[in-house]
Amino acid sequence: MPTRTGIGYDSHRFAPGGPMRLGGVDVPAEMHLAGHSDGDAICHALTDAVLGAAGLGDIGEMFPDTDPANKGKDSVVMLRAAVERVHAAGFRLVNVDVTVIAERPKIGPQRPAIRARLAEVLGLEAGCVSVKGKTNEGMGWVGRGEGLAVIATASLHQSPR
Repeated sequence: MPTRTGIGYDSHRFAPGGPMRLGGVDVPAEMHLAGHSDGDAICHALTDAVLGAAGLGDIGEMFPDTDPANKGKDSVVMLRAAVERVHAAGFRLVNVDVTVIAERPKIGPQRPAIRARLAEVLGLEAGCVSVKGKTNEGMGWVGRGEGLAVIATASLHQSPR
């Protein structure tokens, strides 16, 4: 079976008031991620990685921020729709790898809950979902605590026809 890999990226600035939604989990924080939807940067990056691996576009094509129906939308719903689109095109998700780049919140304490939630949404075993946190060592907008960024990869197998 041919394997295909996609890469996704997303970033959001912080806004006052929590909790922060990451990977479908409400993370205790005094800020949230500003965005047209719920701002879940993990789900956004994963959606792009999943779609990109299959050559099926990106999150902006499926859920444009110009559509009022997407205002405040649950990003887990968007990720599920991307996975369904990929399955319909004859692909099966194999694994995902996520790196959250942020000075805060710390990802380590949230990792088990985020991995479990993503595994459920993606239809994978938790062992096929990797979530890591890295700081930006105080450099740039992430280092100044203005927001966070996420890089994600997704690997797919193409189903035999």
